[in-house]
Amino acid sequence: MPIILSKTDYILFRDCPKNVWHKFYNPTIWNESKLSEFEKAIIETGNEVELVAHQLFPLGVLIEGRGQESQIKTQDLINKKTKVLFQPVFLKDNFLAAVDILELQNDNSYNIYEVKSTTDVDKKTHYHDLAFQVNLLEKCGVKINKAFVIHLNSEYVRQGEININKLFKIEDVNEQVLNIKEAVAGEMEIALRYLSTEEESIGFCSCVYKGRSNHCATFAHSNPKVPEYGVHDLSRIGNSKAKLQELIDIGIFELKDVPIDFNLSLPQKNQIEAFVQDRILQDKYNIKKELDGFIFPLYFLDYETFPAAIPRFDGFSPYQQIPFQYSLFVLDSQNSEPRHFEFLYTNTDDPTLEFTKSLKNNIGQEGTIIVWNKGFECKINNEIAKRNPGHVLFINSVNARVYDLMEIFGKQYYVHKDFKGRISIKSVLPVLVPELSYKKLGIQEGGLASQKWNEMNLKSTSTQEKEKIIKDLKEYCKLDTFAMYAIWKHLYELVF
Repeated sequence: MPIILSKTDYILFRDCPKNVWHKFYNPTIWNESKLSEFEKAIIETGNEVELVAHQLFPLGVLIEGRGQESQIKTQDLINKKTKVLFQPVFLKDNFLAAVDILELQNDNSYNIYEVKSTTDVDKKTHYHDLAFQVNLLEKCGVKINKAFVIHLNSEYVRQGEININKLFKIEDVNEQVLNIKEAVAGEMEIALRYLSTEEESIGFCSCVYKGRSNHCATFAHSNPKVPEYGVHDLSRIGNSKAKLQELIDIGIFELKDVPIDFNLSLPQKNQIEAFVQDRILQDKYNIKKELDGFIFPLYFLDYETFPAAIPRFDGFSPYQQIPFQYSLFVLDSQNSEPRHFEFLYTNTDDPTLEFTKSLKNNIGQEGTIIVWNKGFECKINNEIAKRNPGHVLFINSVNARVYDLMEIFGKQYYVHKDFKGRISIKSVLPVLVPELSYKKLGIQEGGLASQKWNEMNLKSTSTQEKEKIIKDLKEYCKLDTFAMYAIWKHLYELVF
C-alpha cells in the first residue's frame, strides 16, 4: 500500500524523520508514548480557536472527514465556485492536506489561510506548513493568490461580547512562503521516498542532539545507547546545543564519562558531581542565611489557573491565566502546626474578585509568603490588581513579601543526584520528603488540574463528575502547599 504523506507528518518529518518512519511501520512503538495532558490541551485549544476563527468568514462551508468522499465534495464545491471552504481536502501524488480556510478571489485564484492558536507566527513551522499546502494545491490545479496565517492577538482585551475582528490577527506571509516553496517541494519528495522505504535506517534519530524534553515519541527505540539518565538530562543542555552535540559526537552518553575539563555551567558540573560521587552537595551557610530572612507567620501559597485561549471574561486577553484556586498553609512559629485555608471557585463567571477577597481574609499584613516559582504567582497578582484596582495595595503588599523557595535549589545551595538536574517541586519533594507523594492523587500535575477545572464548568459534566473534580483539585493543591512546608521544615532542621 503506497505511503500517503500528510502535512502533519511532513512537519513531524522535519523534526525527526526516523520518528515518523516508526509511526508508519512500527505503530506499536509509536503508540507507547501517550500524549500528555498538556499536549491534549494544545490539540483541544487548536480545535476551539479554529472554530471561532470561522466566524471571520460567515459564508464558509465546512467539509468533514479526510477520506475519498471529502475529497470529492471538495472538488464539487470548487467547481461550483463556492466562496469560502473550511477544511477542504486535497490528495495528489501521495500528498494529503486539509486546508483550514480557502477563499475564492475574483480572478478564480484562492487565498489560503492557516489558523493557529498561537499569539504569533512561528517561523520554524507555520511557513513550511503553508508551503506544503501551496505546493499540493498547485499540483491539484488550484491557483493560489496569497498565503496568510490567522493567529490570536495577544493585545486584545475583552470588554463585553468578543470582537472577532480584534481577537485575531491576519498576517500576510505570502512572501515568506514563496521564498521556501521550492525547497519545501524538494523536502516533500525526500520525505515521501524516506517513508516509502520499509527498512529502518541505521543509526541514531536526529533527536539525539536535543535535550531530553524535546525527544521524539520513539527515541528510546532509535537510540538504544542512550541511558535513561545521562548527558541529555544535564540542566538546560537543550539551550546549549553545541555542547550536547560535541559530547554525542565523541561518543559520550553517560554522566560519568564527561571529561572533567569540559565546558559546563556550575549547575551542570554540580549535577554530574552529585551523581558520579553519589553525594549531596549542601551549602548550609547560605541555606541558613536565606531562612534567617523569613518573618513569621509564614504563608505557604500555591495558585491554580486556567489559560483560556479565547478570553472568557472581561479584562482578559488570549491565554491570560484565570486564577480559580489557591491553597494556603499558615505557620505561626517554628514549633506550631500549620493551619490550612483554601479557595476553589465552582461557578462559571469570573472568579478573580472572590479569589482576591478570600486571599485577603487569610493573609495577614506581616509575614513571609512562600511560593514555588515566584515569577508565576507575582505575575498573576499583577494581573489581578489591574482588573481590581480596589485591591492594588493588598496585592502590592503580597508581592513585596513573596519568597521563592525554589531559589535555594536554583542557586545550588542544595544539590541531590536524584533531582536529576531539575528543581521543580515534583523533583525535589520525593527526594527530601519521600513519605509525601502525588502518585495516589486523582490529579498529579498542574496541567491536568487546569483542564479539570475547565471540564467542571462544561454543561455536559455531571454533578457526580463535578464533585469528584472538586475533591481531586482540593487534594492536589493542598499537597502542593504542604509540600513547600515540608521542604522548608527539612531545610530548617538541616541548618538549625
